[in-house]
Amino acid sequence: MSATIALGGENWPQFRGSGGVAAIDGATFPLQWSADENVKWKTELPGPGSSSPIFWDDKLFVTCYTGYGIDEKNVGEAAKLGRTLLCLDRKSGKVLWKKGVPLANPEDDYRGYLTEHGYASATPVTDGKHVYTFFGKSGVHAFTMDGEKIWSKQVGDSSSNRRWGSGASPVLVGDLLIVNAADEARAIIAFDKTTGEEEWRYDAKHLELAYNTPTVHTSKSGRSELVIAATNEIFALDPKTGKRLWWAESEISGNITPSVISQGEILFATGGYPRKGSFAIEGGGSGDVTDQILWKSKTSSSVPSSVYKDGLLFLVNTGASAIVMDSVKGETVTKRSVEAVKKRKKFSIYASTLRVGDKLLVVSRRDGAFIFEAGKEMKLLGVNTLGDDSDFNATPALAKDAIYLRSNKAVYCISNGL
Repeated sequence: MSATIALGGENWPQFRGSGGVAAIDGATFPLQWSADENVKWKTELPGPGSSSPIFWDDKLFVTCYTGYGIDEKNVGEAAKLGRTLLCLDRKSGKVLWKKGVPLANPEDDYRGYLTEHGYASATPVTDGKHVYTFFGKSGVHAFTMDGEKIWSKQVGDSSSNRRWGSGASPVLVGDLLIVNAADEARAIIAFDKTTGEEEWRYDAKHLELAYNTPTVHTSKSGRSELVIAATNEIFALDPKTGKRLWWAESEISGNITPSVISQGEILFATGGYPRKGSFAIEGGGSGDVTDQILWKSKTSSSVPSSVYKDGLLFLVNTGASAIVMDSVKGETVTKRSVEAVKKRKKFSIYASTLRVGDKLLVVSRRDGAFIFEAGKEMKLLGVNTLGDDSDFNATPALAKDAIYLRSNKAVYCISNGL
């Protein structure tokens, strides 16, 4: 195994990086690390969370929650739940500032699947001028890069029939901050990113159990489309107006957490329970385009999103199966169990698969970070652990010379530039 992995890029501003593509090329950082090797810094967090770290220039942002639901044996009082946005110096890990966000509306009780991800699951997003957080029933909050709160808005206080809490992350499109508030309001809501004023709202009952972060897709005509997978449907909105552009019926039922993958003109969707699966469709349509679905497959993933390279889709799903799919035909090229991952009572992997050059990075919840070859066999190249016994639920953030891992206890900077 070579000593480094190919990377590149200067900012990682949202869930799954710039454009949400979860792939980057260009620089180097180590393939091997441990608690005693290639850890540039480690910063303890005041509480757990499943949100990913993001960064802009030398500032790294991460969210967590405190006061309630920290330990299943000592749940605490729901009214004491709080959320925190932290800003870290990306070079040293020093906490530059932290801002608390108080509880605005009661969240779902800490039980069932909510115990698996908690109350800080939405990844922040930044444009380099402001950073935006989404805390479910406690709303959306905008801060300057120096921690001054600019505005706060509520999105709703409803719950899904499963009461699993919030999962989708906000995205920025032009001057708009767009939030999938499916759990809280059965709606996609767009806010003016400067003032917080609501610009449009798309309401749909079938958004219930649609936990995926919206995907911004550019059609072959150059039109921008905001794409969301929901129960038995995938659809696209005009991100400027919220008008529905096209839709297609699918056979995938609720609990759709993975983001839709945009590659060229084609979109790939996966997820669902109990009717799960995946399919591909060309964007850029108009009206009902169900008959334009390119392929369907029963291969699926409940939580992790996949990543594309050279006509192949890659992921390791929640059950720790390494999967390679032919993106043109929809055929499963490889599917095998990753034996190094110990099967958990519920899910073994939450983090999305990242492509880093010709390698893949997958972080398991309790068994370390896995490096795979981005080829048809998806060969396992190595496993790295940090001696942290808490859950690693978050998808990492990648820089040209570092990887940022987040657990329920700490943020780690992995780098050979020590």
